[in-house]
Amino acid sequence: MNLTLPIDDACEPHHASSPTDRSIYEMQLYGHRRLQDEPDPRPLPEEPVVQSALTVIFDAMFEMLGDTRLEPDLEDLLWSMVNLFHRAGERIQRELHRNEDAQRAGQSEQDGSEVKSVELERLIAEGITLLERRNSFEFMRDHAADLFEAQTGSAWRPRTGSKVNHANMTAAMIDSRDFLSARRRAETEVLIPVGTKIAFGGGIDYNDHERIWAKLDQALAKYSDMVLLHGGSSKGAERIAACWAEARKVPQIAFKPNWTKHAKAAPFWRNDEMLSVMPAGVIIFPGSGITENLRDKARRFGINVWEIREGGA
Repeated sequence: MNLTLPIDDACEPHHASSPTDRSIYEMQLYGHRRLQDEPDPRPLPEEPVVQSALTVIFDAMFEMLGDTRLEPDLEDLLWSMVNLFHRAGERIQRELHRNEDAQRAGQSEQDGSEVKSVELERLIAEGITLLERRNSFEFMRDHAADLFEAQTGSAWRPRTGSKVNHANMTAAMIDSRDFLSARRRAETEVLIPVGTKIAFGGGIDYNDHERIWAKLDQALAKYSDMVLLHGGSSKGAERIAACWAEARKVPQIAFKPNWTKHAKAAPFWRNDEMLSVMPAGVIIFPGSGITENLRDKARRFGINVWEIREGGA
């Protein structure tokens, strides 16, 4: 009697994929075998393609949400879209720092052996790829930021950290903590723009943008390599100054108060940090006691102060 029973395919146990299967799958998915010790041979997206695609995305978002009940949320959504590329660039920048540390360690460990030499070459190739990827994401972020400004009428700025294009320092927005940290590391760090530092102070209730722009234009005419230092306020004189720097393509460093660390004294500590850079001059517009504190400390340090009073020049 034949006791052989038919095998039901549904009862067949699940088998993990083999290394060969995974290799074939990655070849199908990526077009090449993604090995950890090999650079990715595929090209970066071309700039015209990136610009065209982002323009289509922003136009589609505006067309979808404009003139609807969701229109008040449109600016936040577009801001977040720009922030996606900004955060991706920051993540790759952290990987690049780790790669640079590994390269330094690899250079110090060179003993003439092929193993050490090959490992250093791998790290160098990986570093070049990371640089190219970071620069590509920064290009995407900057173009998306231009589209954000065109759609909303306001400039895109990160809520924390620095907005720096490492391939081009024009109109960089640099957080003061990044600036001071870079200053301690090396004077040639990308986060330290080369130029004449001019500090700016003014109240949050002062909104005479014509006088502010005129005075800053006067300073720029005198110092063509000007770098603007300001308190990073979201409104008032310092916001107007930040918009001026954005329009004039002048690098700017925002010295925001550290409320967590210094509590109510944070604005005065911020003034100390700004003046520690020893700017060539300080432009003062009407403001509060914090602005006056910046003015008085600058004079004690022997820094030129250009004070603009209410109704005066």
